[in-house]
Amino acid sequence: MSHWPYIIASYALTIGGMAGLALASWLRMRKAERDAEAVRRK
Repeated sequence: MSHWPYIIASYALTIGGMAGLALASWLRMRKAERDAEAVRRK
């Protein structure tokens, strides 16, 4: 029995999860920067 399907699925889930976290972090950072700029302008 080959373990390659499990290994490939594990890598795919890990890379997908990392990409999702990176995207979520980037979007939150953009919102925080926008909010900080709005506070500075007031």
